[in-house]
Amino acid sequence: MRAIVVYESHWGNTAEVARAIAEGIGPEAEALTTDEATPAIVAEADLVVAGAPLMAFGLPSDGMVANAGKDPKAPRPADVSHPSLRHWLEALPKGHAAAASFETKLRWSPGGATGGIDARLQRAGFRVVAKGQKFSVATPYGPLRDGELERARGWGTELAATIR
Repeated sequence: MRAIVVYESHWGNTAEVARAIAEGIGPEAEALTTDEATPAIVAEADLVVAGAPLMAFGLPSDGMVANAGKDPKAPRPADVSHPSLRHWLEALPKGHAAAASFETKLRWSPGGATGGIDARLQRAGFRVVAKGQKFSVATPYGPLRDGELERARGWGTELAATIR
C-alpha cells in the first residue's frame, strides 16, 4: 500500500505530526510538503492523509499564511515557502484513494480544519475513511504537547489497518 501524508507547517509542529503518522502507517508511507505532493504522486497513492495547522478557527487561506510570515510575536520566522494546504486541495485532481485528515491546534481553540479538509478531499473523489484527528500544541508556535507524536504514530497504524 502506497500512502502519502501531505502537510502545511509553519513552525514545524504539523510537519512532526505528519512524519509520525507516516511512521505509524509503515515504510510504504511518506510525509510530503504541499509542493512535493505532485498530481503524479497523489495518483499512485492508496491512502492520502492531509493536515494543516488551525488558523482563525479553520483551514488557513493563502492570506493567513502570508501574514504568519510577518508575525512579530513568533519566536522565529514562519516557513511560508510552500503552498497552503487549502491551495493544494483546490488544485487536487480527481482521485479514488482512501483519505483522512488531521490538524494541529491549541487544545482550547474553537473551530477546526479537518472538516474543510475532508470536504475538499471528498469533492475531489477521495473516500474519507476515518474521523479527522486533532493534535495539540502548547503555544501557537509549539511545541507539541507531550504524547502527541506517539498518538500520531498510533493513528497512522490504525489508518493502515483500516486500509488493509
